[in-house]
Amino acid sequence: MKFKVAILGAGNVAWHLAPAIEDAGHEVTEVYARDLSSARKITERVYAAEPKDELDFSDSEAEIFILAVSDQGIPELADSVILPEGSILVHTSGAMSLDILGYSSATYTGIFYPLQSFTKSRKMEFEDVAFLLESDDEETLQKLRKLAKSLKSQYYNVRSKDRLAIHVAAVFASNFTNHMIRMSEKIMRRQGLDFEMLKPLIIEQISKALQIGARNAQTGPASREDYETLENHHRFLNYNESFAEIYRLISQDIIDS
Repeated sequence: MKFKVAILGAGNVAWHLAPAIEDAGHEVTEVYARDLSSARKITERVYAAEPKDELDFSDSEAEIFILAVSDQGIPELADSVILPEGSILVHTSGAMSLDILGYSSATYTGIFYPLQSFTKSRKMEFEDVAFLLESDDEETLQKLRKLAKSLKSQYYNVRSKDRLAIHVAAVFASNFTNHMIRMSEKIMRRQGLDFEMLKPLIIEQISKALQIGARNAQTGPASREDYETLENHHRFLNYNESFAEIYRLISQDIIDS
């Protein structure tokens, strides 16, 4: 089954999703952004999509409309967009519920949430993306499954309350982990040291945690309850109160786990 799809949004998700949908054999009909030049940057990546900066889609040939915008932008956009009869409106948020689309002009609503981190400058293979799907309409859910499957992606049927839990867990696993690496970079840079020497350690730690489980992979002074080393580390970090407090809180949580 091939779909005609319109994308509302021009951020990181839309940047990758539009060409991936087309490469899977579907047609991207329109891309919307408040700034028309932003929409054009997406449409230039696909064959014949129309860039739009206004929300009247009543004459669109698309069947599926994907809201690929920030969580804060979803309610206003969903309430304002004018959609054709029989259309499906979905959003791509991990934290927002299905109900947020309830007052839209769409005939059917759903969730098409890609559980992955997207950056425009980094190529994304959708085989490495898992989509979390939801809809109160079984036929809509079937179409979303077919769309995800055509992208060669894994997909799971997940209700809003569980998707929120997954999103929180993903923030810990991805965003917070990335921020810890950024903190490590700052510590090394302050000492005039090369961050490259930490990369094999980071790669091994992530690989080991995924292979044998994070609990079994945990090492370090907190897991050994080596309080002398913990105190030395904390004293070293006194130059940055925020770093010192984060170190203290995480070390204590490891000890308590």
